[in-house]
Amino acid sequence: MTPRFVEVADRVYVLTEPLLDVNVTLVVGDGAALLVDTLSTAGQAAELAAAARAVTAAPWTIVNTHHHFDHCFGNAVLAADPPRPVHAHERVTAALRDHPDRLRREAYAEVVAHWPALAPGLAATALLAPTHSVRTEAVLDVGGRRVLLRHPGPGHTDGDLVVHVPDADVLVAGDLVEQSGPPDFSDAHPLSWPDAVADLLRLTTPATVVVPGHGRPVDAGFVRAQHARLAELAALIRAGHRDGVAPDRLAADAPFGPRTARTAIRRGYAELDAT
Repeated sequence: MTPRFVEVADRVYVLTEPLLDVNVTLVVGDGAALLVDTLSTAGQAAELAAAARAVTAAPWTIVNTHHHFDHCFGNAVLAADPPRPVHAHERVTAALRDHPDRLRREAYAEVVAHWPALAPGLAATALLAPTHSVRTEAVLDVGGRRVLLRHPGPGHTDGDLVVHVPDADVLVAGDLVEQSGPPDFSDAHPLSWPDAVADLLRLTTPATVVVPGHGRPVDAGFVRAQHARLAELAALIRAGHRDGVAPDRLAADAPFGPRTARTAIRRGYAELDAT
């Protein structure tokens, strides 16, 4: 079954790609639209374009929430012909512009091990760097709708952006918030991730629809609970580093389970070692 967009708030739609549970958000205004993230391959992006066209004929602008393949490798299909603006954090722009071959190699190595059916399409996908860079904050006019792009600080990566649609009370969190699985710490900053989530929580109300990077939309209560576990893990890392506790031992009873926590602890220890 081909994925389709489902309306989650006034003229805000979410499509979930079934293989990785990746979410794409479509915001529709008067004669304009916004697509948040572009999936993994040219084939997925073409299906995404068809799904968006089933909702609106308006030209779209694109936002990439971060540089991971499943959120930005579809840029070329969705933004190159005809040319469309693509917004991302400045570090994402630099990575896609300066290191496309490295990003593609790293992505291929990840998918061939875990999702081999995705690997051939990923290897053949051309990458397109964003055209507009955000350092801290930017505001877009999407057909009369004010949309805020905000970098809340290092968290899931060093270049995360969240997308706030205040008139619909929707917050697109990217992979700073995960619903269908534990947070991914492979490129993360585990000591500052809680601060990034605290920053995005300031944009929420009790009624806010939060669109995570993967999985079903959630509410602010879910995000607060995940923030508490991230903060607990960050405190555990600092204490374990101070006391010289081995990462494997520290991970045994850590939030999110030993396998996920082990990656976070090693990255946190490396950060503390460097400072």
